[in-house]
Amino acid sequence: MQIKLLVEGGAMKPSPALSQKIGPLGLNIGQIISKINEATKDFKGLKVPVELDVNPSTKDFEVNVFSPPVSELLKKELGIEKGSGIQKKMQVGNIGIEQIISVAKSKLPNLLCKDLKSAVKTVVGSCVSLGILVENKPASEVEQQIDKGKYDNEIQEEKTEVSPEKKVKLDKYFAKLSEAEQKKIKQEEAEKEAAKEVKEAKAKPEEKTAEEKPEEKKK
Repeated sequence: MQIKLLVEGGAMKPSPALSQKIGPLGLNIGQIISKINEATKDFKGLKVPVELDVNPSTKDFEVNVFSPPVSELLKKELGIEKGSGIQKKMQVGNIGIEQIISVAKSKLPNLLCKDLKSAVKTVVGSCVSLGILVENKPASEVEQQIDKGKYDNEIQEEKTEVSPEKKVKLDKYFAKLSEAEQKKIKQEEAEKEAAKEVKEAKAKPEEKTAEEKPEEKKK
C-alpha cells in the first residue's frame, strides 16, 4: 500500500497525524522518520512530497521522494518563508526570468505541460498567487508577455542563471517598491484608525444625551 505525506525536508518529526497513518500498520515510526529525513536532507527548509510504499505483511517499506511544489521552489529561489496574503498591496520578492526557467525545468516532468514554455507560464502563474514580481513587473503581466513571445530566446536557450549585475538591479527595484508599499499600508491603517476615532467621538454626545433624558423626566 502507499501512504502520501508532505514533510519538512530533513526535519520530519513525530506527530498525531503521522501516528494515525502509520500506527495501525505496526511500523516503527522512529525508523520511518529517520529514513525520510535522510532521503529529504537536500531539501531543507522546503515542504517535500513523500510516498511510502509499504508491504503490510512483511512491514518493509520504501521511501519515494518527489520534487517540492512550485511554490516551495520559488520561495527557495528568493529566500523567503511565505507568500503575500495581500498580493494586490504587498509583494514579497522580485524574481528573474532565468530563475523561473530553472524552476520550470526542474518541475517539467511533473507538470501537465507540453513544453518548457508552457511550464514557464505555469510557474509564473504561481508567482501571481504568492505575490512575486517577475522582471520588475506583476506576474500576470508577464504571463501575457510570454504568450506574445517576449522571453522565447531565454526559454529556448534554457537560461537558468541571473547575472550578479541583474540580481542587484532586481533587488534594488524590489527594495524601493517594498518601502513604498509598506508606507502606503501604514497610511491606510492610520486613516482607518482616524476614521474610527471620529466615529466614536460622534457617538459619545448621543450617548450622553440619552443618559440625560431620564433625569429631565424626573424634574
